[in-house]
Amino acid sequence: MNCRHCQTPLRHVFLDLGYAPPSNAYLSEDDLRRPEITYPLKLYVCDHCWLVQTQDVVAADALFTSDYADFSSTSSSWLQHAADYSAMISQRLGLNADSLVIEVAANDGYLLRNFVQAGIPCLGIEPTAATATAAKAQGIPILRQFFGTQLARELAAQGRQADLIIGNNVYAHVPDINDFSAGLKAALKPGGTVTLEFPHLLYLITHNLFDTVYHEHFSYLSLHAVQRILQAQDLRLWDVEQLPTQGGSLRVYAIHADDPRPATAAVADLLATEQTQGLLDLATYQAFQPRADRIKNDLLAYLIEQQRAGRRIAAYGAAAKGNTLINYAGIKPDLLPYVCDAAPAKQGKYLPGSYIPIRPPAALRDEPPDEVLILPWNIAEEVKAQLAELAEGGMRFVTAVPALRVH
Repeated sequence: MNCRHCQTPLRHVFLDLGYAPPSNAYLSEDDLRRPEITYPLKLYVCDHCWLVQTQDVVAADALFTSDYADFSSTSSSWLQHAADYSAMISQRLGLNADSLVIEVAANDGYLLRNFVQAGIPCLGIEPTAATATAAKAQGIPILRQFFGTQLARELAAQGRQADLIIGNNVYAHVPDINDFSAGLKAALKPGGTVTLEFPHLLYLITHNLFDTVYHEHFSYLSLHAVQRILQAQDLRLWDVEQLPTQGGSLRVYAIHADDPRPATAAVADLLATEQTQGLLDLATYQAFQPRADRIKNDLLAYLIEQQRAGRRIAAYGAAAKGNTLINYAGIKPDLLPYVCDAAPAKQGKYLPGSYIPIRPPAALRDEPPDEVLILPWNIAEEVKAQLAELAEGGMRFVTAVPALRVH
């Protein structure tokens, strides 16, 4: 396998989590009677451009299917994040009724609805039917396609280049990151801006966030790698922000290479930090596997200990990161009988690989467990606030990442 960006042969494994099904491929009752397809979940690091990437075994259309059930609007904190961003970027770029905003991977319209309400023209690009339908229901124009150079050129030919292109948690999800980046270039109006949000590889390494690894994430991105990829398409970094979302993310601002706006000091500062923290040193990547193994082993030991003590355990949040952790640890319903999730599209289904049933949050109130394992640790405080009355009754919360913690 060669690097997806620079084509350098990949020789160095960063993380090997064995075999697993796609983390968002939730199962119906009928699916339980059929064979389940699993793929290697292994990451390599390119020692030339420092792009970290999954082993090349599964196509995007096998991952982002028509019944894809990851609806962004189920998290109130994420909705607030989107609203805050929309207000900030509209003011910073002076967006108005004469502007055009394009969001790639618009999901269920959780973000673009803010621009619709502000009277700023927008267009969402979203390939999955379930989420695209939800976005359309809010009056958001949607193209049901995967984004790339071909679609971008079609939009440009129609006079629909954007003043702002948004890509939140999509840049890491595209198998051909070069084609996607070329599409950003083609669809961006002269003087326009691209903002991309994605989990920062530095946070993954420093905070042991191995559960953010799954097949839908084709790439794991440092600012160094993103700078190289964008430069290859005649785009350059203008600014970068460090965000708390997803356990630690970046929001990068990209512009045409000939745009007169000078890069902010934040860009050079973060590039220097990455180098100081070892992101340009192969030894940093080779030391990560044992840290992931320790998290997995600690959780498994804890669940077994609670079961032997007769304590009832349930989980909250049927998130992709939880599926990575559960499948790598080999956890089944005997140790974790069910998981609750607020998304109706997931309720009544089963987690891929483990076959743990997904129930509505009301199940926790109907039969309160002694322990609740919060799988999406990045919204643990939000979940704890929602279930505060159960905690008053003695129920404890547990998170496994970045280290096992009983709250």
